[in-house]
Amino acid sequence: MFSNYLIGLREGLEASLVVCILIAYLVKTGRRDALRPIWIGIGIAVAIAMGFGCALEFGSQELTFEAQEALGGSLSILAVGLVTWMVFWMRRTARHLRSELHGRLDAALAMGTGALVATAFLAVGREGLETALFVWASVHAASDGTPRPLIGVALGLATAVLLGWLFYRGALKINLAKFFTWTGGMLVVVAAGVLAYGVHDLQEANWIPGIRDLAFDISDTIPPDSWYGTLLKGVLNFQPDPTVVQVTVWLLYLIPTLTLFLRPSAPTKNAPQPTRPDTTTAR
Repeated sequence: MFSNYLIGLREGLEASLVVCILIAYLVKTGRRDALRPIWIGIGIAVAIAMGFGCALEFGSQELTFEAQEALGGSLSILAVGLVTWMVFWMRRTARHLRSELHGRLDAALAMGTGALVATAFLAVGREGLETALFVWASVHAASDGTPRPLIGVALGLATAVLLGWLFYRGALKINLAKFFTWTGGMLVVVAAGVLAYGVHDLQEANWIPGIRDLAFDISDTIPPDSWYGTLLKGVLNFQPDPTVVQVTVWLLYLIPTLTLFLRPSAPTKNAPQPTRPDTTTAR
């Protein structure tokens, strides 16, 4: 449940920050007349993301077992790829997110209502589609037959909306670079588990061999239906009897990705260095 809460919080907060930065900029520059197209674009983006999630969930139920496993495994790997790109991109651009969005919004204001709708849709829609795909993959990876994974996602999204509102009201400041670094690192660990689960799905679909070659089996020590087995599965997507291929893929992804992600960023040559860490509110 914690891993799904983290996904909802991390992904939802990105979208919330984008929304509050766009709206706050329009309010501060006296362009309240442009708020309606912005909200229309946001609404369309949210509706498409929800529709995409529903299509993934209900569309896959009509498939055969092998097809379901093949689809689930392929989408899990795709989701891990998108999320990996996203956490590296956000770590690199967190300090400049506000100025980047302001520049896009200025250009859209000059072009008219349609451009404003498109700007809001593209800014939020990308986050929404990535979130829907990764949440679907993670919920299926951590599913234990209970609604807890979905509850975790919902609580994470609700927390993200609350934090976004507090940013907008100026009641909360946060060092975005540090926040996205720490949560991004935890999300990489979650993604490694989703990747291993996706590979297992492909093995069950007979796309990848080695389904019977177990790396180890500690089901007697950590029963999957025990409270601690459920906790490990919910937090880390832990499996007590992974295959050799799963463990290999998990290690090959986690170690280099986490090392590169947590490595200190090299300062840009001839670029002025900030005198203090960047914190932000929406106002």
